Amino acid sequence: MRTPHALFAATAALVAAAVVPPSHAAAAVPAVGTYYVQSATTGLNAADNGGAVEQHNPKGNEDHQQWNLRGSGPSYVLESADTQGSCLGRSGDQARTVSCTSADAAWDIAPEGDDQYTLKAPGTERHLTVGARASGSNYPAQLTVGPSGGLATWYLTPVDSPTGPMPSPDRRTLDQVTFLTAHNAYANGVDGGFAPPFVNLVPNQTRGISRQLDDGVRGFMLDIHQTPDGAILCHNSCTLVSRPVALWVDVQRIVDFLGTHPDQFVTVFLEDYVDPGVLRSELARVNGLSDVLYRPDRTGVRQNGWPRMADLIAANDRLLILTDHSRASDEAAGLTRDSFGVMYQKDWTVENYWSMGPGIGSSDWSCYSRWYDANTVVPLTRTEPGFRPLFVMNHFRDVAIASTAQTDNTKLADRARRFCGPAARKKPNYLAVDHYDLGNPASAVNTLNTYTYP
Repeated sequence: MRTPHALFAATAALVAAAVVPPSHAAAAVPAVGTYYVQSATTGLNAADNGGAVEQHNPKGNEDHQQWNLRGSGPSYVLESADTQGSCLGRSGDQARTVSCTSADAAWDIAPEGDDQYTLKAPGTERHLTVGARASGSNYPAQLTVGPSGGLATWYLTPVDSPTGPMPSPDRRTLDQVTFLTAHNAYANGVDGGFAPPFVNLVPNQTRGISRQLDDGVRGFMLDIHQTPDGAILCHNSCTLVSRPVALWVDVQRIVDFLGTHPDQFVTVFLEDYVDPGVLRSELARVNGLSDVLYRPDRTGVRQNGWPRMADLIAANDRLLILTDHSRASDEAAGLTRDSFGVMYQKDWTVENYWSMGPGIGSSDWSCYSRWYDANTVVPLTRTEPGFRPLFVMNHFRDVAIASTAQTDNTKLADRARRFCGPAARKKPNYLAVDHYDLGNPASAVNTLNTYTYP
């Protein structure tokens, strides 16, 4: 039986629902605030470009991409955070900025799927939408007004997302944790050569793999190329490289470290240019690899989400190896890498475009998917029922100039919070940097490990 208090609460809720217009119901749209209008298809943001509303690479507050949502009669308007009185609206079949008092600035906003919305011109069936793309091309920048459907679904992503407290160590899951990651970890000039002359003079790191592990690096990006000796760690090619290191040698270093640190978890990312049989033979040389290799494909992660770190540690599932190689090409060759425990990265992660610009000079802090082009669309916002991919956040440039990396690394936490977190609608799980020992990127990792991004 309901208590009097419960009956009172239920009655109050019914009264409240009766007096709130349906389009302004609390469950229908987010609260008044500042948002990115983000395509659920591409992950790109609606931006004001001189009056045209286009989809641009997410770029924080630098590109007229922030919109103030508020009610306007029975509908809503989205006013530019940069230009008072200018709202996201429409002119004919084109998305344009218009006066906020214009009828063309009003939108009916309704939920559509998991945390997604449609924006419809009142009294019509015309929606804000991404234009259809021609064969072999990207989706057009100019946003349009057209029919409903997948291209007309949007996230309203808060500019300042609320955060939650980090669960206790025994409760936090893998996708709630952030790891310091060394870009081109093998290119350090300590363990061996990694590139032809001259290129070899500009290492991405200056400490060997064992020292990186001791310093708290837990993600390792390694480029592997095929030679008569097997899978070798080299940048671009192994031609003319003096004293290159074999992949199995560095993986053995990692496995040995895990053997003496039973509470640690490590991820290896392979930029992979070898045949699957060669990679399998190379990994078979690593003593103890099978004891610690983590196989998310065998534990229901895609259906149930990522496990707790404590459970991974207890099961000794503590080394995740990912490859950027194509599954389709392996299937054509008759041997897939996941058959021997190397996971295909696109199945398990999202990743932003790798370059912030040249080694010196201005930088580009925009954060968009590395896998968005005419042939592939994997937005940073990708999710599946019960599963959120891990987010690899790249934060480095074309050339690893130490002084530039030091400055960039001091800005890592800020870019993660204001640019890449909203762009992916999740917290980065791997912060990949050059010269991890400069600019204290470990402090950014520590900061991210104090909260969750709901």
